[in-house]
Amino acid sequence: MKLRTGLLLGAAFAAGIAVGPMTGLAPAGFGIRAWADDTSAGHADTYRMLKLFADVFERVRAEYVDTPNDHDMIENAINGMLTGLDPHSNYMNAKAFRDMQVQTHGEFGGLGIEVTQENGYIKVITPIDDTPAFRAGVKAGDVITALDGQTVQGLTLNEAVDKMRGAPNSKIALTIHRDGVDQPIEISLQREVIKIQVVKDKLLEGNLGYIRVTSFNEQTDSGLRKALANLKTQSGDKLAGIILDLRNNPGGLLDQAVAVSEDFIDQGEVVSTRARHSDDSQRWNAKGGDITHGLPVVVLINGGSASASEIVAGALQDHRRAVLLGTRSFGKGSVQTVIPLPGNGAMRLTTARYYTPSGRSIQGLGIAPDIEVAETRTDQPHFGPEREADLNRALRNQGGTPNEKGPPKREDLPTIAHDIPNKPPEGFPTPDPAKPDTDFQLLEAQAVLKAMVAEKHAAR
Repeated sequence: MKLRTGLLLGAAFAAGIAVGPMTGLAPAGFGIRAWADDTSAGHADTYRMLKLFADVFERVRAEYVDTPNDHDMIENAINGMLTGLDPHSNYMNAKAFRDMQVQTHGEFGGLGIEVTQENGYIKVITPIDDTPAFRAGVKAGDVITALDGQTVQGLTLNEAVDKMRGAPNSKIALTIHRDGVDQPIEISLQREVIKIQVVKDKLLEGNLGYIRVTSFNEQTDSGLRKALANLKTQSGDKLAGIILDLRNNPGGLLDQAVAVSEDFIDQGEVVSTRARHSDDSQRWNAKGGDITHGLPVVVLINGGSASASEIVAGALQDHRRAVLLGTRSFGKGSVQTVIPLPGNGAMRLTTARYYTPSGRSIQGLGIAPDIEVAETRTDQPHFGPEREADLNRALRNQGGTPNEKGPPKREDLPTIAHDIPNKPPEGFPTPDPAKPDTDFQLLEAQAVLKAMVAEKHAAR
């Protein structure tokens, strides 16, 4: 599983399943002010509502058809209070909190899928590479409707995640609805310990380096540095450029998003956050040290790139440090702070919005690529919300510079940018993760990067 929160900037938890999108663990500076802004009338109304809660609680205890569990009722009430605020605030009991902490280390038990909840069902954000879910053919966008034949409707996201977890080698059956498939799909999976390799690298033709980052956990920045060193060695220290693939990356830890951005930026702002109270707002600046020494960079993004991924993409775009290629990102521009609670549980609370170096809020809008290239020739139908703006109770986009049309038009794009087609040609094969030559976006990214390398050499 993975984390995706905003301070968490994309949060995730549960054995083998991640919940998203969110981003990174928040700094300790975010605090809570108890009713600091309430008027006397507001206090009175609050007390009346608390009395109403107590009355309902006692009535349920006394008259519900079965004897209810007081602990469960209160936990459900707390979670309802938080989930009613926005799509990313929620309560974690002690077990869920421990799971989340384990996941930030990049190792957990389960199936290997990142999920969110939509319309009462569980939607797959992305399967994690080389896990049971990935090998069984679970796809991004799949909607899980039942677990071992039992519907997931009526379950909270945490409850569904708990059911998908289990001892290694134990089995579970998923019932899946997939766009374009008339019949439910039954997939049997065997659970195993998931060790996530969050950074993968490959040397492409022309000494071009390909680095795929699948999430932002505690291992991401060190993994990227190792990948870059590996590519330099493989190329005989002749690495010419880098493709940074952030597609379907749901986010994770904010400090890792900042660290990865700093790996490509010498100086200047990386990201800022603005909270309800100005003294809780923060700004992160690059400390100097582009470890690529100015190599040309193309960043791949799509609708599954969220939160921490969008921080990196936005920073590199605003600094004109990379060319972004693909489709508009998810649009999660909020920050969640994980606040430990008595009893060893925690709440994940949305505490701020984040902004790119130019002051853009991407909340509900996403990052627009510099060169738009679709994955397939035709739009694929979607079951339920596709972007942050589609989620119920999503935060408004506010407080930043105008962003509806994306960043100002760039004048520094390579000449080839005007000739890049925005979708595959007729007859292009269906994308297959096992066949790189079917990845149209990656192929076009290579073409753009080659042109950037050639233009850089010509300018010397």
